Amino acid sequence: MLRELLRTKAVLTALAAAVAGLAPTAAAAQHHTGTTYYVDCRDGSDSSPGTSEAGAWRSLTKASRAYAPGDRLLLRRGSSCTGTLAPTGSGTAAEPIRLGAYGSGAKPHIEGAGARAAVLLRDSEGWEVRDLDLSDTGPATTTDRRAGLLVLLRDFGVGHHYVVDGVDVHDVNGSDSKDPDPSGGILFVVQGSGVPTRFDGVRITDSTVRHTDRTGIGTASTWSHRTENPDGTGSSWQAITGLVIDRNTVSDAGGDGIVVQNARGALVEHNRVDGFNMRSAAYNAGVWAWNSDDVLYQYNEVSGGHGTRDSMAYDIDGANTRNVYRYNYSHDNEGGFLLVCNGATTTTDGNRVHDNVSINDRNTSAPYGVISVVCGSTTDTRVYRNTVVTDHPDTAMVSDNGQSGVTFSDNVFVGAAGGSPVTDTLSTYSGNLYWNTGQPRDAGAVDADPLLRSAHPTAPDGVRLRPGSPALGAGTAVDDGTVLDYFGHRIPARPNLGADQGR
Repeated sequence: MLRELLRTKAVLTALAAAVAGLAPTAAAAQHHTGTTYYVDCRDGSDSSPGTSEAGAWRSLTKASRAYAPGDRLLLRRGSSCTGTLAPTGSGTAAEPIRLGAYGSGAKPHIEGAGARAAVLLRDSEGWEVRDLDLSDTGPATTTDRRAGLLVLLRDFGVGHHYVVDGVDVHDVNGSDSKDPDPSGGILFVVQGSGVPTRFDGVRITDSTVRHTDRTGIGTASTWSHRTENPDGTGSSWQAITGLVIDRNTVSDAGGDGIVVQNARGALVEHNRVDGFNMRSAAYNAGVWAWNSDDVLYQYNEVSGGHGTRDSMAYDIDGANTRNVYRYNYSHDNEGGFLLVCNGATTTTDGNRVHDNVSINDRNTSAPYGVISVVCGSTTDTRVYRNTVVTDHPDTAMVSDNGQSGVTFSDNVFVGAAGGSPVTDTLSTYSGNLYWNTGQPRDAGAVDADPLLRSAHPTAPDGVRLRPGSPALGAGTAVDDGTVLDYFGHRIPARPNLGADQGR
């Protein structure tokens, strides 16, 4: 129990430090130095000085110059530019370089026209990007990498302070490429092998990514080698720190929705992913991490995963340690709710999935199910106090392919009327409630109708417990530092089974 509490405290402490490091001081917010430059791709002129609205530059080429701390580069609202905006120079957290918009009307649009990215920040730090509309549409390709916004460090060292806020990315038809040179919407990428390189302080908020190939929002790094990932590239593990992905919407992603790679202490919350793995030939998930420690995922909603090989909403994957999924909602994914999949040579240990709701997820392709325990075995993976309901009789509720390391406890599993069986015979089960799932897997099971508010729930409120439910007070206290349930109720001393802890 003490170990659980210490783990949770470590995660929350790391997250608090990350957020604090990203927040500007009041003095920094009020103080502005540097020069403001203007770009108007419709009425500007590259012979103008660019330092006033009346004397704005016209082209992205002219604007792709070096900037200094405190400078601002603003594009005219209602205008549209073609090509790549690739400014250089670095700011600081106190005096960032700000890229954004001026005037009135729609966000300024940049169409990459098949280039590597519509906006490319290469080997720079201290940038804040706001209120842009980006696309990158070129001829159909299977090889060309494209992106809306690409921030790239190569043999740079540590890059500090990046903010992406209110940026809309859409229609990026890049190749089905992921590592180490990905295509996607909003990407933070580390490459090279000479100088250990990573990001510190990345905040992606209130942005939208729509119809992109391959990744919606993601990170990647060539510095991924460590004991937990012995086949990783580079000579060491250089983890992204201070990463916050908050209040974004990703829809119609060709591959992954939101993927965190090579991070420590990241926070992924209040995001909406609807439609992922739409066009990729590879494995993808809605919101997940690879080779990352102490990542907290909470208050996310994922739906519309396409395909039955992967396409799960959430994923405990290779070389992940102490990752936590809580307070998340998953529904109507063809690939299911949760994947537990450790790599053949990696170590995945101490991960937690609790206080989540899954409604009408399914996976009809063996050895998958609503919850799939596949690939290599994990250690100390615990899945507890979740409510998982499906109306699909042709899916397994929990399945395995001969590997496990997972403990399921205090969950509510409700299958379809025709039966959604638990086919996993290798994991450890304790004190769960089963209904329409076949023979319970644990001696302490509750095998009864949980008396949910709705017989056919289509939203989280439908899985709340009615008076008289056998799940009420039937759980076991877990000393993990979590005091509230999915619905915001305080977890009682004698918890309920499942995600609803109300009385």
